[in-house]
Amino acid sequence: MLQSMTGFGSARLDTDQFSITVEIRSLNSKGMDLSVRLPRFLAEHEYEVRNLVTKALVRGKVSINIDLTRNKAQKAKNNINKELLQAYYTELSDAADMVGASKADLFRLALQMPDVLQQEQEESGSGAGEWSLIQPLLSEAIESITTFRVDEGKALTAEIISYIDRIRILLAEVEKHDPVRMEQIRARIKGHLADISSSDHFDANRFEQEMIYFMEKLDIAEEKVRLLNHLHYFTETVYLPEPTGKKLGFISQEIGREINTIGSKANDVTIQHHVVEMKEELEKIKEQINNIL
Repeated sequence: MLQSMTGFGSARLDTDQFSITVEIRSLNSKGMDLSVRLPRFLAEHEYEVRNLVTKALVRGKVSINIDLTRNKAQKAKNNINKELLQAYYTELSDAADMVGASKADLFRLALQMPDVLQQEQEESGSGAGEWSLIQPLLSEAIESITTFRVDEGKALTAEIISYIDRIRILLAEVEKHDPVRMEQIRARIKGHLADISSSDHFDANRFEQEMIYFMEKLDIAEEKVRLLNHLHYFTETVYLPEPTGKKLGFISQEIGREINTIGSKANDVTIQHHVVEMKEELEKIKEQINNIL
């Protein structure tokens, strides 16, 4: 079954200490174009992240962002130096008594004095503990974007198969009209033969050879068979389990080659109209193949 190269997947974990978010986005690309954004303390794991994502997603313009945000309550802890607070408060109280000032704000002022509140910053993390939590989140995000791609691929499969079926129907119309075309050609040749056979320079043997060559040039039987085989092969390839985007691109080129040959050899207005419609359906297929893994 086909997979789209376009997709989005994410996973999130919230703890009392921090929140971890993993997001993966993917767009069309001829190969794997991977961009990775990690917290600095996880830089040593970038190679591992790249290997996991590349192996799972195979192809596309992929960007992955892993973000770790520590909760504000955990970012810093304030310890009160009680002895220093008592000393500041006593000095402020004595100064207030000395000048006869109010003592209403002395406690707040004492708290704001230097070194009373001592802030202890949380460590940014060594990465080992956090990485053990990020690994399953990364796998979850990869599974999420893969599911997205598969769902998109189902819609693409139905659409592309409808275009192939339309080409097959048009080919059947060409097959139906081909005997009429050949009979019209024979009638024209017979008319010309009647005109030129009365000539003194008429060479019947040479004329027969040229007519055989001419009829062979107009014969599209082999092209019709090859085109039908290509259409069957394309349909079989669509439902293969492995990524087939590039392979389908090559098959569509062969389909186009046979359609063009039929158009150039047919020398018939009705078949030319069918050929134009087949080319239109093939262009729709090529547009969709650009988004297939």
